[in-house]
Amino acid sequence: MGEASQVEREDTVTPTSEHDTREAAALMARFAERTGLAAAHAERRYLWTDAFAVCNFLGLGRASGDRRYTELALRLVERVHHVLGRHRADDARTGWLSGAGEAEGEAHPTRGGLRIGKPLPERGPSEPFDERREWERDGQYFHYLTKWMHALDQVTRATRDPRFNLWARELAASAYEAFTYAVPGSARRRMYWKISIDRSRPLVGSMGHHDPLEGYVTYVQLQTTASWLAAPAEGPNLGDHAAAFVAMLEGAELATGDPLGIGGLLGDACRVAQLARAGAFPGDGLLEALVAAALQGLRAWTRQDELRAPAAHRLAFRELGLAIGLHAVALMVRQGAAAALGPRGQAALAELQRYAPLAAELVGFWRDPASQRSPTWTEHRDINEAMLATALAPEGFLLLVAPR
Repeated sequence: MGEASQVEREDTVTPTSEHDTREAAALMARFAERTGLAAAHAERRYLWTDAFAVCNFLGLGRASGDRRYTELALRLVERVHHVLGRHRADDARTGWLSGAGEAEGEAHPTRGGLRIGKPLPERGPSEPFDERREWERDGQYFHYLTKWMHALDQVTRATRDPRFNLWARELAASAYEAFTYAVPGSARRRMYWKISIDRSRPLVGSMGHHDPLEGYVTYVQLQTTASWLAAPAEGPNLGDHAAAFVAMLEGAELATGDPLGIGGLLGDACRVAQLARAGAFPGDGLLEALVAAALQGLRAWTRQDELRAPAAHRLAFRELGLAIGLHAVALMVRQGAAAALGPRGQAALAELQRYAPLAAELVGFWRDPASQRSPTWTEHRDINEAMLATALAPEGFLLLVAPR
């Protein structure tokens, strides 16, 4: 391995208290039992939540040295592919989403993409669009797929097994083909926000605010990991796809007032900072743009009254996404990201540091039993508890440890 990967191995993880780590482990134990991963309960898989859960198990295993956490992560990957990589039980279609036979599907489980895991079947071709009902319908989301690509890549980085990075790159190539399209009469491409399970049609034709950004950062991450492996598995090269996402980002306004979106910008900035040390994103200004956009959104969000609202009027997973992003700021500072920024970016990163107490405030609010009795917590318990565990012990999700 080269010098950059050696630098990555010398990094220490973000400090986490023993109490927080124990609480994160307890949350993930309950998650594994409740969703049928580690108990004989009915299985319940949801792609976004399971992506965070895989990373959490990897981080807990690295912190404790307990192989059982890595085994849970590997078991969860297998279960996600066998449930969300195949058609629903209530669908007339059967088998792998890619249409592959059983043996080929087992070897390449992500080539057909992965279902979201929503409770209702997807909207049929002749059914009218109902915006509220669409939130509960199945299909494929690009921003969920990129979270799963990241989780698979983290498994390769933790185990040095190239299969998981291969599956992530195959998923990336499949998603690019299905979600992006050429704008008629233009050389530009755009993206659908949601597509059908079989990838044949859009379900929501608008483009997600940060989908091209997520694509760019994630595809560069996957290619970087593949380049570090001594014997990378064969598979697609994502360089052209990453370049297409860059073109989609030209002139884009990245700032958002949504706490989950702000946290996502900070998480992406943290990945960019780490990958830049390996030679990716050389001098393209992306890191500076991300910290500036996140700061703009954070200033706006904290001027609102949401932090004073009762739990019943708040969504835990959105606020915990921001807490995770603020942990990403701490990791960037620890790893010397300021050295890669110009004066404007350095000032933005320094101001973001001053929001660090907000992460503890958000985590403290949502770990309070009184807040957890709110319907907004209980109705989304799986995603809330998985993301609370990430906010308590964020290393598995945030830290890009080089394959050893």
